[in-house]
Amino acid sequence: MGLSLSDSLPSSVLPATPQNVTDGPTFITEENVMHLSLNHDLNKCWPIRPTLRNELDTFSVHFYIFFGPNISIPPDRAAVFAINLMPVLDSGGVLNLELKLNLGENVTVVGCLNHGMPLTSMDNSSVNCASESSAGFVLTVNSSTNVTKLRIPYPQTGTWYLSLHSLCATGHGFGVCTNVTAEVYLRSYLTPCINDCGTYGQCKLLRTNNFLYAACECKAGWDGWGCTDNSAAYSYGFQLLSTLLLCLSNLMFVPPVAIAIRNHYLLEASVYIFTMFFSTFYHACDQPGIVVFCIMEYDVLQFCDFLGSLMSVWVTVIAMARLKSIIKQVLYLLGAMLLSMALQLDRHGLWNLLGPSLFALGIMAVAWTVRTIRRRRCYPPTWKRWVFYLFPGSMIATSAVALYAFVETEENYFYIHSIWHMLIAGSVGFLLPPRAKPDDKVTPIQRRRGCGYQLCVNEHEEMGLVDPAIVSINSICTS
Repeated sequence: MGLSLSDSLPSSVLPATPQNVTDGPTFITEENVMHLSLNHDLNKCWPIRPTLRNELDTFSVHFYIFFGPNISIPPDRAAVFAINLMPVLDSGGVLNLELKLNLGENVTVVGCLNHGMPLTSMDNSSVNCASESSAGFVLTVNSSTNVTKLRIPYPQTGTWYLSLHSLCATGHGFGVCTNVTAEVYLRSYLTPCINDCGTYGQCKLLRTNNFLYAACECKAGWDGWGCTDNSAAYSYGFQLLSTLLLCLSNLMFVPPVAIAIRNHYLLEASVYIFTMFFSTFYHACDQPGIVVFCIMEYDVLQFCDFLGSLMSVWVTVIAMARLKSIIKQVLYLLGAMLLSMALQLDRHGLWNLLGPSLFALGIMAVAWTVRTIRRRRCYPPTWKRWVFYLFPGSMIATSAVALYAFVETEENYFYIHSIWHMLIAGSVGFLLPPRAKPDDKVTPIQRRRGCGYQLCVNEHEEMGLVDPAIVSINSICTS
């Protein structure tokens, strides 16, 4: 996925000559409209019809023709129109012209678009819009092809002249039509991008130094100025497969959720469920192609997915430290607030993952060291916990972080990130500690009954059948 500025130009789009931003606009006034010589022939002066400019948005301008958009083209002379492009304001978009033949049998209407100087005479043997000042662009319509379009990305500023000629086919090429008037529909306008970049692209405004321009950012392997080149595009099956991999890989969080519930880690289980839910629907909404499903705004899904992923790592490592309940709850809450702040600052930063992970590992290391010193033996105490749980879980988590930091790219994102989902969920299942054992100093009877004495209340008094003032306590029950 990348900007299509360096792509090859499709046949429907013609490049403009390099522009000079210092050129000033050429204005058409009443004084020179009727006296401008088109052929450099003092005996033939054709009028140039100016256009009205209507700015709608950035690089979005419509040019309206007086008494248009339907235009009658006489057989003996050309119809010439002037389109003025302002420096900087119009140079970063796309100049579009549409020509449609409405009336004229056996007539070919040729439009010549030239910069700086109109072209009102041409070689009748061929259709050629070249002049001494510029190569020119050609638009041709006839009875068989009655619609043509011309697009010029990043046009040169200044005045462009469109000359429309009506020609009839002869044995030697084209000749002047006799008593035949053609009628065409003409539309000219500026847009930021070609066809708004289509289904597989997004039009973006970019700024380089003092230049502002628009370009298409293509997705799903599509390319071209308007994201219309599908030579390297992803197929529908490939798009569906990548979406399913990214979404269904989150089901690996189901075993950690079951383990957390079985070991009475209900808060941790709720975090895993949150992560699994939002990661699934975020990746369903984040696809570049047409296999897209969004249950809410994209920004909300992205924030919740990133927050859930970081919180899953945070609560797992803090749970491994086996801190007191009040300390653990405070760390959970502080972690949620600080991670939310960090994600608002930079969601794609690598330290958003490494920072909380390293800080939580530091807390766990301190807690394990203190417990080891107090007990005078290594913690966790059993070798089975180290060999079958901690070591495999640590290796899986380290592999996941390495893939995320050094291997994942835009090209392999869909399967590397799916592996990341499965590795993180798998590491949680190994690293989550077992259920805490009850305190051996408290006997089973004390845990069940609590206090050593129990006050027995008269059942009639409790039900309100006897006045409490005249009833005395008749017994004290001991546990």
